[in-house]
Amino acid sequence: MSIFENLGLVYALLGAALAVILAGMGSAYGVGIAGQAASGVVTEDPSKFAKVLIIQLLPGTQGIYGLLVAFITLSKIGLLGGSPADLDVRTGLLILIACLPVALVGLVSAKHQGRTAVAAIGIVAKKPEQFGKAMLFPAMVETYAILSLLISFLAVTAIQV
Repeated sequence: MSIFENLGLVYALLGAALAVILAGMGSAYGVGIAGQAASGVVTEDPSKFAKVLIIQLLPGTQGIYGLLVAFITLSKIGLLGGSPADLDVRTGLLILIACLPVALVGLVSAKHQGRTAVAAIGIVAKKPEQFGKAMLFPAMVETYAILSLLISFLAVTAIQV
């Protein structure tokens, strides 16, 4: 069998892969730069570890959202617990496009959330009692990641295979 005979499946798998790869790359970047800032704070005051760790972890959710959409996609096309569906090119492309919101928004929002988390960690470094307010800034960026998860989830599940 050639790849052209399974092009629909290839497109669907590409969508799942992009959801994981791009959202995961964004999360790795965001968690990484926030972790650098958190490490500096903990070096100066180890008692702030828990607070800065929570803020550091916030950009990691986009990678989880991408993984969730990929699992739903793999399940939908029969690769988890079944045999692969015979997808036509149109259906495969629809699934690919349905995965793009969480992939692209996950990449961009996690990077920006990481930068915002760095600033929030700076707040906690100077005024630890303002932890709750500091958490709100990176949490606002999370809103758009959640919206992209929702649209990808709805779109993938609505496609008839």
